[in-house]
Amino acid sequence: MTQTPVEDRLLKAIIPHVPFDGWSEAAYRAAIAESEVSDTVARALYPRGAVDLALAYHRRGDSAMIARINETDLSAMRFRDRIAFAVRARLEAVDDKELVRRGMTLFSLPNHAPDGARAVWGTVDAIWTALGDSSDDVNWYTKRATLSAVYSATVLYWLGDQSADNHATWEFLDRRIDNVMQIEKLKAQARDNPVLSKLMAGPNMVLSRLRAPKPPSGFPGRWRPEDTDN
Repeated sequence: MTQTPVEDRLLKAIIPHVPFDGWSEAAYRAAIAESEVSDTVARALYPRGAVDLALAYHRRGDSAMIARINETDLSAMRFRDRIAFAVRARLEAVDDKELVRRGMTLFSLPNHAPDGARAVWGTVDAIWTALGDSSDDVNWYTKRATLSAVYSATVLYWLGDQSADNHATWEFLDRRIDNVMQIEKLKAQARDNPVLSKLMAGPNMVLSRLRAPKPPSGFPGRWRPEDTDN
């Protein structure tokens, strides 16, 4: 998602404060003062203050990841390596691990946990979409749920990784993807088993009716802060 100049100014202004104050109201107030954006405009853009700015920072990382995927020739890679590349690209888009660590602290709070879960889901959805996933059934959900688990575990490992160039994290990521590939292999074997196929006929019939959500349409345009003086 492309940010407007005003949004970018606020985000840049809060980043130096986050390692010390977290994604907090104090950091948000400092960002408003230093960016010289009026409080009215800032609140219109980010009604919940630092929480919304933390989510904007996360989306900026997603955009950087997508750009890197799109500019890289992945044709020679196995698909599991493309996924690993995408997750690595997402983590390498982070300016400072402390920004993510503070974000995880924020989104571990019960009132903000749904926002954190949606942010992770948005990241893995962006990965699958950028890699050309065209599934429109239950696989749309299972692919994203599985990658959400892999991505979340890798982020936690990465935050504590002190190895050179995060080498240990990339090995950890490869192992997690290998685990998923083994599960997929077992699922394929189960589908080919006539006994298990009969037992799963009912559940599979229900699951076959699931469809990927459609993007919203028909909504009015958004307010553009660049049309104001501040």
